[in-house]
Amino acid sequence: MVAAGVDDDDEVWRSRAHDHLNVYTGLPNYRNSWTRQGFDESDYVRGGSDRLKSALVTRGLEATRARVQEHLDAGASTVLVQVLGEHVLAPPVADWRLAAQALLD
Repeated sequence: MVAAGVDDDDEVWRSRAHDHLNVYTGLPNYRNSWTRQGFDESDYVRGGSDRLKSALVTRGLEATRARVQEHLDAGASTVLVQVLGEHVLAPPVADWRLAAQALLD
């Protein structure tokens, strides 16, 4: 997950990560997967702990490029990116453009 364009805005990044992870932290399949990855019950508060947020949501475009490259370097042939917009229910069109341009450069 990426919060595009929020490199220096901790409050916006934290808010977007919380709003989006609020859904996933309530789902047993995600919690089971995260447990296998070393997270525990303290990370599964609705919206996610800061540790979970930091592990799952990149902060800005440079961090996103680096995280995608980490996956490619580890052997991934495909990396999916979920762009987190300002509102959970509204398509983040402007942020999609920012992320796409950054990842295609």
